Amino acid sequence: MKYAFVLGAALLAATAAFAQPDAERQAATEKDYRATLGRVGVQQIRPGADGFNRQAANAANYDEARVGTLPPLPALLTDAQGRPVASRGDWQRRRRELIALLDSEMYGRVPANAPGVRWEFTNQEFRSVGGVAVVTRRYLGRAANFGLDAPFFGIELTIDMPERAQGRIPVIVEFGFPEGARPPGPPRPQPSGPTGREQVLQRGWGFAVLVATTVQADDGAGLRQGVIGFASAGRPRGNDEWGTLRAWAWGASRVYDLLAADPRVDRRRIAIEGLSRYGKAALVTMAYDERFSLGFIGSSGAGGAKLLRRDYGERMSNLAASGEYHWFAPNFLRYAGPREVADLPVDAHTLIAMAAPRALFIGAGNFAEDGWVDPRGSWEAARAASPVWRLLGQEGLVGDAYPAINQAQDSGRIAFRQHDGGHTNGPNWPAFLAFAARIWELDGRR
Repeated sequence: MKYAFVLGAALLAATAAFAQPDAERQAATEKDYRATLGRVGVQQIRPGADGFNRQAANAANYDEARVGTLPPLPALLTDAQGRPVASRGDWQRRRRELIALLDSEMYGRVPANAPGVRWEFTNQEFRSVGGVAVVTRRYLGRAANFGLDAPFFGIELTIDMPERAQGRIPVIVEFGFPEGARPPGPPRPQPSGPTGREQVLQRGWGFAVLVATTVQADDGAGLRQGVIGFASAGRPRGNDEWGTLRAWAWGASRVYDLLAADPRVDRRRIAIEGLSRYGKAALVTMAYDERFSLGFIGSSGAGGAKLLRRDYGERMSNLAASGEYHWFAPNFLRYAGPREVADLPVDAHTLIAMAAPRALFIGAGNFAEDGWVDPRGSWEAARAASPVWRLLGQEGLVGDAYPAINQAQDSGRIAFRQHDGGHTNGPNWPAFLAFAARIWELDGRR
């Protein structure tokens, strides 16, 4: 009875924390942000890009002619001792070095006491989605440590499987939102045809939605709850400990654990997909969990596939401001003051290279509506990462010329497509699914 009372009280406290009014959450976020800056010795960060006022002194740059020469990108195929990386074995050692840098300087390491997850089946529904008869199963994931459910989080997961699926089938895992919920921010354009989910199911594949904010809240106020708060027992994060992007990726890995044990699922053909901040999380997932065979990285921008050293759209300092700092390890904030982005020992090409030799589809919208994420900066990062694929006997991004809008550059293991719509993955779903089918067919022959 004592444990039940303690757990119930803690659950009520955690629920109340997540239900704070916006003003209260904002105040809690600002308090944590200032404390985080203090712990890493940053008195003030440089201003980020202003994406709204074109007349501002720090207005975001959307002119390719003004990008200028990029500072040198950190080396991928030279190790920490300055030796060339010339073999698969060399690359595995170099990869460990680069993962350690991504841990300490950008996304943060997962603490050793991160919990295991026990998945609870909650309900099942038979329905039609996009004209496909589907079995929908819903799960809740809770921390399994100490034999008690942690009150800090309950991971919401929905899995749709075609009723008539034969044998083990591929599954696309999406970082998403509860059914019927509207994503934050301005309304996003809705596709005129089938949704991505419907297209996946029409192929006879499975589609899973991980509600990312049930793993970890998307603000600084939530850092004392969620899986980060659970692992730290509610204390402030260490300067090299995980931010929210890494926590979301950790949640995706726990979804993989569940899917891999499902006799309906082909564990060799599980992909991760996301848009915007969830596109960042999908790329982080691909970097850290080598079991995912394919990633669909949509409009991920700064902190994702865009080169931070490129001054176009969002800048490093925007990531280090109070609205986004929680995505990263505290150490990352130092590169917005007093250090410079050129001092950062990694960049987007580093993160992309961690997926090699697996497959990535990187996409974005048009320059007018999706310029903030710098589509070309993602393409250039993919090109810079491609030598790693070649070292491992594969082609990365093939082609030296920037492709036209709606042209898929997809003959290698990295595909890139900039569609003519705005900040959405919608127009890229058909090209991604064709790419996935080709990659999985090729891999199945090996």
